[in-house]
Amino acid sequence: MATPKATHQSTPDEKPLPKALPIDMDYLQRVMLRLLEHYSPTGYTDQVVHVVCEELEALGVEYELTRRGAIRASLQGSRRAPDRAIVAHLDTIGAMVTALKPNGRLSVTPIGTWSSRFAEGAEVAVMTGDGIRSGTILPLKASGHTFDTEVDSQPVSWENVELRLDELVHDRAGLESMGVAIGDFVAVETNARITDSGFVKSRHLDDKAGVAVLLAAIKEVVEQKVRLPVDCHPLFTISEEVGVGASGVLHQDVAELVAIDTAPQAPGQESIETCVTIGMKDSSGPFDWHLNRLLLGIARENEISHVRDVFRYYSCDAAAALEAGNDIRTAVVCFGTDATHGYERTHLSSLEGLARLLTAYMQSYPAVERDQQQLGPAEGFPNQPEEQADFHAFERPPHAAE
Repeated sequence: MATPKATHQSTPDEKPLPKALPIDMDYLQRVMLRLLEHYSPTGYTDQVVHVVCEELEALGVEYELTRRGAIRASLQGSRRAPDRAIVAHLDTIGAMVTALKPNGRLSVTPIGTWSSRFAEGAEVAVMTGDGIRSGTILPLKASGHTFDTEVDSQPVSWENVELRLDELVHDRAGLESMGVAIGDFVAVETNARITDSGFVKSRHLDDKAGVAVLLAAIKEVVEQKVRLPVDCHPLFTISEEVGVGASGVLHQDVAELVAIDTAPQAPGQESIETCVTIGMKDSSGPFDWHLNRLLLGIARENEISHVRDVFRYYSCDAAAALEAGNDIRTAVVCFGTDATHGYERTHLSSLEGLARLLTAYMQSYPAVERDQQQLGPAEGFPNQPEEQADFHAFERPPHAAE
């Protein structure tokens, strides 16, 4: 028997799917490069918080800050509650000084999860008590002229790298005299550039490219005076890389949370640099079936090139929100990225598609109307189909890049 052809439903509640808005890519690129100019390893994010606040003020968007600097902005809709949130994180991976070595160099430990393989050769800034000092992270055996083949056989670990400051210092006393101390933050320089072919190459695209995408989507909604069906809260968190993320900036009115993050392009993954990725599951568990169905429908309706993927060794702001005890539907939408948490690369087409997806999502009705109730009877509670034909609605779209 032939498999029935899948039929497309607009949303679980048969509301029409909105049209995505065009994106000001000059603005997106300008903001992204501005964000990449500022250091923001987790725990050292104040300056980049000020940058985002300035961008929100320029757009005329209201916002509030938590004590530590997470930002909750507000876009008013026709209905105040329950509302939705879209979150991107401002913090990046980095390092911290753990020891002042007798040879005048520094031992470091990572902030966030990343390999020392990508730290080797990285240009860095050390935030000392007497100002910022530049340096480079090097393997302990850095010179082939001295160590011959041992430079290749040395194990990859944080115990096998050290930080060389660009200073005339050769002992611990010299380091102390310059104000260097255990606990100083270390930020990795981005070396950002955009190529003529549309690739964006930089450290820390995770998640400053995502922040720029969210700001670009907000800009279109605000400037085109789009009326949203429900309030939307753009959130900018400051501790996602250490697993805290959106746990401390939500309020009880939020029923849907969409996280913006990076999607790794690698063997065994569907994500690619030129597409939007909609995540089905990460290491914390599956994302919400109904919310993903809405996002997939929006992407198809607007011919946004996209793929679906599962992330086995990955967690995001959405997971932090659930782990904090929030009863909300969550999803993650991503820009495709090569060499995540290394010297990353994405493509402008992926960023543009993601921004367009978000403008349409903000205009959409909630994935499940019953979510207006935090607790209530079974009446109105949705169903997930059990008939085979319904599941074919999630086949990979023919317009997605291969």
